Amino acid sequence: MSKINREDFLSSYRGLVAGSRERLEGFTHSLFTSLILGRFVLVWSQMPDSNRFSDRTPLPPSSFRVSEAQWLSPNFRRILYAVAIAWLLEIVDVIILGGWLDSFGVRPRKLSGLVGIPLMPLLHGGLAHLASNTFPFIILGWIVSKAEGKHFVSTTGVLIFLSGLGTWLIGSGGVHIGASGLVYGYFGYVMCRAWLERKPLWLLTGIFVGIFYGGMIFGIIPHSGPPVSWEGHLSGLVAGVWLGYRRSRQSPLIETQI
Repeated sequence: MSKINREDFLSSYRGLVAGSRERLEGFTHSLFTSLILGRFVLVWSQMPDSNRFSDRTPLPPSSFRVSEAQWLSPNFRRILYAVAIAWLLEIVDVIILGGWLDSFGVRPRKLSGLVGIPLMPLLHGGLAHLASNTFPFIILGWIVSKAEGKHFVSTTGVLIFLSGLGTWLIGSGGVHIGASGLVYGYFGYVMCRAWLERKPLWLLTGIFVGIFYGGMIFGIIPHSGPPVSWEGHLSGLVAGVWLGYRRSRQSPLIETQI
């Protein structure tokens, strides 16, 4: 091995190690955040639906047990099914297809790119990319499912469509993939409702989500770093805020059922 090749090899190796360390740190932070928020969600799930969003929300019990029926509600099963499908597709794509599925993402302002709108949340640029989206998707999706009840599936569909359409309209060239647009939609929804409704549990939820996921707001800023679809983030956030605003005005008419 020549001196030049050795230096190139060492440089590539250092870059690989540094990138792996950053991905591991991001994964660990996401896991730690999700564990803390998960405990908060457990407390939330113990509250009767009729009181969950009222002005007289009872204080969470100091000790509790969560039954299988509470965790495995229909909406939570749907969230887990979506996660399982995304992981199965990504594993097959990485090991067998060599990233071929990624070509079915959103291609801005191309007619053929519209097919990527419903597929974008299921496609990712590698296992690390999918892992970084998995925990926020589960936690924020769970919170939105508690608020939306039987409307959760349609709400998720609207957020996927609007975030994907926004990406198609304003996105830069290339292919846009990942569930982060939907995650940002959930984030915008939760923060908007917490701000507008000012009810005890919504305020507490907004504080927790803001503390642990508030840094997501920087993901909507254009930057010249690694390729990140800030357009998808922005579109998802705007869609979530819009839908949260509508729901906050309709909340007396919406029955929460989980």
